[in-house]
Amino acid sequence: MIIASSTFQVGINIKERTLHMNSMTNTKIYIAGHRGMVGSALVRGLQKAGCENLTLRTRQEMDLLDRSQVMNFFSKEKPKLVFLAAAKVGGILANNTFPAEFIRENLVIQENIIHSAYLSGVKRLLFLGSSCIYPRECPQPIREEYLLTGPLEPTNEPYAVAKIAGIITCHSYNRQYNTSFLSVMPTNLYGPNDNFDLKTSHVLPALIRKFHDAAQSGAKSVTVWGTGKPKREFLHVDDLVNGLLFLAQLPDETFNRFACDPEKKVINIGSGTDNTIRELAEIIKEITEFRGSILFDVSKPDGTPRKLLDITRLTELGWRPKYDLKSGIRQVYQWFLKKQITVGPC
Repeated sequence: MIIASSTFQVGINIKERTLHMNSMTNTKIYIAGHRGMVGSALVRGLQKAGCENLTLRTRQEMDLLDRSQVMNFFSKEKPKLVFLAAAKVGGILANNTFPAEFIRENLVIQENIIHSAYLSGVKRLLFLGSSCIYPRECPQPIREEYLLTGPLEPTNEPYAVAKIAGIITCHSYNRQYNTSFLSVMPTNLYGPNDNFDLKTSHVLPALIRKFHDAAQSGAKSVTVWGTGKPKREFLHVDDLVNGLLFLAQLPDETFNRFACDPEKKVINIGSGTDNTIRELAEIIKEITEFRGSILFDVSKPDGTPRKLLDITRLTELGWRPKYDLKSGIRQVYQWFLKKQITVGPC
């Protein structure tokens, strides 16, 4: 149980929390996880929008697993808008290898930030989850109301359970304490500052790395895990950021309707289209100019058969993604090449 520090003001009325977000340029904003792919993209997007009052902390400056450090930070800085993008993330291999770490660290990070945000009077918080919160065998496309209607995908169940707990935590605080904490569920993301480590990365950056290395070495083939049949949706991280800023600037009535309505406590964000892993591999093969063949290791797990989010709830508000998959991957591969040249092989 977390005990409220005497330096916090608790029980703040909803009217005092109301934040008119027509202009965020002067709003004090905290981005949890600002060095990750999503967090760094948020920093770029906010700065581009003219928001200079950003409050950032590296892992060395503040350990998000340390309750006292997080509470002291919120007590001192008192940000008004929080993007909770900090999380322990990884692909199938990482989730299978470190399941206890995935559930423990994500639960602790979320609880520390969400509770401290409430105590310090944060006006709006956007909690970033993942499409893996939905059941493994889910009707497609996946609507927000399918949450908790069936068993999860076993390969990432600990991570998914942690994110579901974050959603319920945000909604519970909204119910009990009149907070405005909104849970946003992105689809599979990719972009600059992604993780290209073959042991811990997600499928898209892992394939970019595999095909790039194979093209450079003149390899005759690249092996892809699974059958290549599962379908996945991918969203460029800059599109996610545009969506988050769009949501953050919604009028109070609309924002709170999504944050506080028990039937609308989650909002999906994605591209609205999906591709098979085989199709993804073919696109990356073309972009990296790999000339060999693609092999599929069917002894490896496929994961969830299909994950396509229904993004009607967000598009009806007026938001649309800008990147198609091929142009987005091409942009990320150019970033990857520049990184390789600047700092050597990652």
